[in-house]
Amino acid sequence: MRQTQLNLKSAYFQILLLCFLFSSGLFAKNNNVILAVDFISDTASALAKADTLFSSKKYDQAISKYKALLIDKHNDSIYIYKRLAFSYAKSDQPDEASIFIEKYILGTLDVSFVNHSYFDPIKRNNNFRILQKKYQRKINGWALFCLYVGFIGVFISTILIFKPTKDRIANLLIGCFLLLHSFFILRVSILITNYEFYLPHTLYISASFSFLYGPFIYFYFKRINEQYQFRKVDILHLLPTFLFLIFIMPVYSLSSYEKLYMIVHNARPYAVLIMIMKLISLMIYGSLLVVKYFNKRKKDKTFNKSKKNWQRNLIIFYSLYALFYGTYTFIFKKYEMGSLLFNLQIFLMTLLVLYISYNTFFNLALVRDKKVKPLKTDSIDKSDTFKYSSSSLTSELSIELKDKLVRLMDKEKVYRNNDITLQKIADLLNTNRHNTSQIINEHFGLNFFDLINSYRINEAMSILKNNRSEVVNIIDVAYEVGFNNKVTFNKSFKKYNRITPSEYLRSFSV
Repeated sequence: MRQTQLNLKSAYFQILLLCFLFSSGLFAKNNNVILAVDFISDTASALAKADTLFSSKKYDQAISKYKALLIDKHNDSIYIYKRLAFSYAKSDQPDEASIFIEKYILGTLDVSFVNHSYFDPIKRNNNFRILQKKYQRKINGWALFCLYVGFIGVFISTILIFKPTKDRIANLLIGCFLLLHSFFILRVSILITNYEFYLPHTLYISASFSFLYGPFIYFYFKRINEQYQFRKVDILHLLPTFLFLIFIMPVYSLSSYEKLYMIVHNARPYAVLIMIMKLISLMIYGSLLVVKYFNKRKKDKTFNKSKKNWQRNLIIFYSLYALFYGTYTFIFKKYEMGSLLFNLQIFLMTLLVLYISYNTFFNLALVRDKKVKPLKTDSIDKSDTFKYSSSSLTSELSIELKDKLVRLMDKEKVYRNNDITLQKIADLLNTNRHNTSQIINEHFGLNFFDLINSYRINEAMSILKNNRSEVVNIIDVAYEVGFNNKVTFNKSFKKYNRITPSEYLRSFSV
């Protein structure tokens, strides 16, 4: 019985203790609430006093109040940054004003804040000018030049890609190479003018094709030097681009606000990794280009001067760009727009675009195969189209033989053999003389000798034109393209152009 009474007293005491502890905690909590309310009340009062001083144009006193609020870690620090920027500007303290202008921009992402009329008194200050240069929209000569070059490149590349020519693959490759560089230059013009702050979705838009420069120019060289036909395994050259797109897709999918935050804070993710991988790609394909070029010079004795210079200059521009890009990458180790090395690499890229644009637009013979121009001769029988009405040569076989003949003329240049005959051509086509004569008549509108002479004269004209600044021995040109003597060459040349080779050369000096 006694034990039961003790247990009841113990339980009663424990209940009283819990009640006491609970009431003490609640009291302390209420005290904290009261203290917090008092703090908020005091802060609001201090802020109101600071705003009153600001409105009364007592900027020095307002500054001390605002800074005290910052020390107390006032919640609305963005508002105080703005007020301090205004106050320092009005009290003629531009350096301090610039500090809080940038703090406000970084906090709000409002880059237009730098143009506020409150900052007119400090617009000549160097620190403020640096801020304006960093955030203000601007147009200068460098930006206009990049825009000009970029639009020219897009225009010429569009012509190259869509213009129907004999070797559309070569034109497509050099056209895409030019187009990618032109887009990159247009992207740079957006950076220079600070329009990136107003077009945040342009972030990394040009990085997606960073690994395509090399493959396009490499396969272009293979095409014009070897008439290379693409294979399925070549798709592996696009693998780095596909992997990069998968890797960077989370950045592309961000909202415009999130991208703007990265741009304003210059917090560009994976920037160093992208720069290093792009440099590796440029170096690998640059090495392949050099090897291709020197192999072509070593093996092909007929590698004419114009094509040699064209490919050499492309390699020089490409290599210089890669060199400056690599130097820029390892010196800065981060994205640094506006530096000397940055501008140098962009300038080299603009020169590359202008060089390709000029040579492809004004001298298309450098990047496409020359088409045979039919001789103006009366030796063609107008009834040729009816000669082969009973021929067993099917249209499919006729086209196939025609394509083989074109390859023999364009790639192997069999017309250079001064003893070439219709029978030899037929043997090379694995057909008979009759079929060979038929495809020449039907597909070219020429007889055998006129076709051969057309190719010979076309190449002779190209040699004379490309070497017009040098002393050219006409008889050497005649022998090179397949003629046996100068008389026949002059006669055929005049029949084709209505002027002699010497007159043709003199026309360039005129």
